[in-house]
Amino acid sequence: MSLEIQRKVLLAGLFLGLFFAALDQTVVGTAMPRIIGDLGGLSIMTWVTTAYMLSSTIVVPIAGKLADIFGRRILYVSGIVIFLVGSILCGTSENMTQLIIYRGLQGLGGGIMMPLAMITVGDIFPPQERGKWQGLIGAIFGLASIVGPTIGGWIVDYSSWHWVFFINLPMGMLAASTIYIGLRNEESLSDKVSIDYLGAVSLSLATLCLLLGLNLGGTEYSWSSWQITLLFGLSLIFWITFFNVEKSAQEPILNLALFENRVFVISNIIGFLMGLGMFGALIFTPLFWQGVIGASATQSGNMTLPMMFSNVVASIIGGRLVHRTNLRTMFATGMAFMALGFYLLSTMVLGISLKAPVLYLIILGFGMGLIMPTVTLSVQNVFPQAMRGVATAATQFSRSIGSTLGMTVFGVIFNTYSIKIMNRDFFPKVAALPDLQTGAVHGMLENAYSAPYSLFNLLLSPEALAVIDQNKQQFLLPPLKSALAESLRIVFLAAMVVGLIGVAFSLRIGKISIVEKPSKSRSEDAGVLLFAEGVGMKSEIAAELVPDLVDENTYPQSP
Repeated sequence: MSLEIQRKVLLAGLFLGLFFAALDQTVVGTAMPRIIGDLGGLSIMTWVTTAYMLSSTIVVPIAGKLADIFGRRILYVSGIVIFLVGSILCGTSENMTQLIIYRGLQGLGGGIMMPLAMITVGDIFPPQERGKWQGLIGAIFGLASIVGPTIGGWIVDYSSWHWVFFINLPMGMLAASTIYIGLRNEESLSDKVSIDYLGAVSLSLATLCLLLGLNLGGTEYSWSSWQITLLFGLSLIFWITFFNVEKSAQEPILNLALFENRVFVISNIIGFLMGLGMFGALIFTPLFWQGVIGASATQSGNMTLPMMFSNVVASIIGGRLVHRTNLRTMFATGMAFMALGFYLLSTMVLGISLKAPVLYLIILGFGMGLIMPTVTLSVQNVFPQAMRGVATAATQFSRSIGSTLGMTVFGVIFNTYSIKIMNRDFFPKVAALPDLQTGAVHGMLENAYSAPYSLFNLLLSPEALAVIDQNKQQFLLPPLKSALAESLRIVFLAAMVVGLIGVAFSLRIGKISIVEKPSKSRSEDAGVLLFAEGVGMKSEIAAELVPDLVDENTYPQSP
């Protein structure tokens, strides 16, 4: 097999692996209402995605270093195997707790696969070609986001939600085979890289304690209880330990020197806030489509298609505009579109047509699309080649942390306010209806006083709803749907606030533009140096930036 064919086989495997890993996240999101209807556990549903995001986020920073020790091929194939084992276990889950645990295992595999794809592309292409392939990677994510909800809805409507996970098996095995063949001539690296185990453990425990405290507070335990206080206290201790460890680690997971650069700091804050709002609130939109409007799983998936399409279009536009305008304009515009989109979603009420929400999602997707490429390009253009990889990984890490926290934070907001809204608006209304005070419905209402949001399961499970008499449904469902819509309104308003905070931080970055292709002339080199120092970089780091940007002979060549 020639090297050119081998590289094409490798690229096919990389892109296929990325596609089915990205597809899994969007497919599961659409299927969640039906999964909840079957397994129950609405109050902890955010942990199905949180477990995946948490485990994948934690493993991302060390995956690249493990690849340097054991090689790309063995680690990437191992990541796929872990992902597939997790998929099989998810498909056989019998309760929500099992599904959450297995999704965590699945996330470990996904967290290995994602950074290794970008690392491998960097290995086999020179810098002038990497932008094109990075754009293709973004397009693959966009394609998965577009077709994922539809595929998930189709699977749920015409088969079983279990196949949402089993569908990964054939694609995963094919991806593993092609990657194994494509990297068969890989040379093992003799230099051993120190792995920051203590940093990884302290970061994992800090994030886990924080998420547990946010998720259990106000539901299982009061916010002032000793259990929640202990979790937040432990989280603080582990965060302090993590940052102290990073100061002296030989190969830190997060190089604290990066935070001396203002572009890096603001870009990561924007990425964090985008992840917080996007993943934190969008996981609740299928609840509105299926629970309030009464759409099928397929229709719910189709509702997100315009948003994902506008996201892809905006990413392409943003990738071109970022070189013609400044970072402040790009970030502020994107976050403003997101804030507007979430505000419009908060205006949705019972009885709304399907046309208006589609427009709202298009606006939201456009804002996200403007931000995504800008965050990555902004940090890649202010650091030398030796620091570019860790800087890029840090932006992915901050966005993942934002996504993980977002799902938990908005889950807390949803659970907390749904209890208040149900006690204020729902229970007084149904208590005045004699027809609902007998039979199975009366028993459900009695049980719901301890966990009011559990009644929302009725709106998401046709099987559970079928046991209730049609006459009683006409009295029970309207106030229940109104309570769900009001609970979701609070979530979308909170996401809007996150977008506005993003606008405020965007204005702090200053009028800084990205140089598309620096010249080798000394005069323009000096201009790049001034640009680097102007964004808050130490002079010695800035000095390293100039030769790195103009010397293209030091980059790895294609195999």
